[in-house]
Amino acid sequence: MNHYAVAAIYKFEMARTKRTLFQSIISPVISTSLYFIVFGSAIGSRITEIDGVSYGAFIVPGLIMLSLLTQSISNASFGIYFPKFTGTIYELLSAPVSSIEVLLGYVGAAATKSILLALIILATAHFFVPLEIAHPLWMLFFLVVTAITFSLFGFIIGIWADNFEKLQVIPLIVITPLVFLGGTFYSVSMLPPFWQTVTQLNPVFYLISGFRWSFYGVADVSLITSFMVMSGFLAFCLLAVTWIFKSGYQIKQ
Repeated sequence: MNHYAVAAIYKFEMARTKRTLFQSIISPVISTSLYFIVFGSAIGSRITEIDGVSYGAFIVPGLIMLSLLTQSISNASFGIYFPKFTGTIYELLSAPVSSIEVLLGYVGAAATKSILLALIILATAHFFVPLEIAHPLWMLFFLVVTAITFSLFGFIIGIWADNFEKLQVIPLIVITPLVFLGGTFYSVSMLPPFWQTVTQLNPVFYLISGFRWSFYGVADVSLITSFMVMSGFLAFCLLAVTWIFKSGYQIKQ
């Protein structure tokens, strides 16, 4: 394992965050804070509690997951796409650096930035609603594994994309709607039977449910089910990345 290569890629990607601090950190925190204010005040005045949890506190895990998923994908996809766009990826491919080391550097940096952002949003939420974390270790586990999984997914998108527009397609048109329709602002038990079935086809629903359980001990589905869905998507991303490096798809072509 070439630890120097991994560290070099990791530090380079982390340094990019400092140069884009407003876009990477400040903007997502402000956007999430507006969700707390608007939804917590407007809807919270009409829905006082869900499953024994105040509405303002109930939406916190879903909003954190929204930022975590979108930022993990964006950080990782842009991180690998930009070297493709500028042509510097060929220098990386010709260097004595293995595919696993490239992956660790880019995905590790993207996941780290997303986790830091999620923790900042979690700290910010304390200013708006009373929070408690019933299972802090499980909360960190879901946070870290989700960040890694969707950073891998973002890495795949960055390899697949051949223009800047494609980098935004999946996060904006697919991931964000899935999060909003995955129980961020409501419990699935509040929906009619048909829409409960539709919601259960949404993989993000299981991530939000498991993450919310780590806060309040309540969930729409069992923790085991959430863990299995998350593990299945992680395995899919690992297999996809393995195939990309073995085939050279969009890298060596």
